[in-house]
Amino acid sequence: MSVTIATLTDVPELVVLINSAYRGESSKKGWTTEANLISGQRIDAEGVAEQINDPEAIILKNTNDDGLITGCVYLQKQGEKVYLGMLTVSPELQAGGLGRKLLEAAEDHVRSINYHTIVMTVITTRTELLEWYYRRGYTKTGEVIPLKITERNGILNQPVDMFRLEKKI
Repeated sequence: MSVTIATLTDVPELVVLINSAYRGESSKKGWTTEANLISGQRIDAEGVAEQINDPEAIILKNTNDDGLITGCVYLQKQGEKVYLGMLTVSPELQAGGLGRKLLEAAEDHVRSINYHTIVMTVITTRTELLEWYYRRGYTKTGEVIPLKITERNGILNQPVDMFRLEKKI
């Protein structure tokens, strides 16, 4: 596993990977799909480029031996905490430990920049995903946030709420 920082040259490949893992038929091969709750794309090239260009943010990517991006995770400084989002693993590779390795790499990065708290949001009905994060030390903060997105990031098929999770590292 090779985890490095994504650059603008990675944008097209990241867009395909992220959308394939979260939305549409391809996402149903994995267990992180949101396709039944949200239709449309998860992110576009402009959105990924904005994240990469944000001086307070970083996308870590995993590449395989052939140089293909197989996973990624987004980190953004927010005050004294770091927001973790878009933890993505190719649907064909899910449930093989890559997500855990990316999460560990993200936590290592957060420690390396001298931050000590990671926050994230997870859809409240995604019990298997919530359990996965609980096993890795993340806990609910008690905050429930309604998901609000523009059509650029999908179309809600129903109202969706998110739990805010946190972990001290």
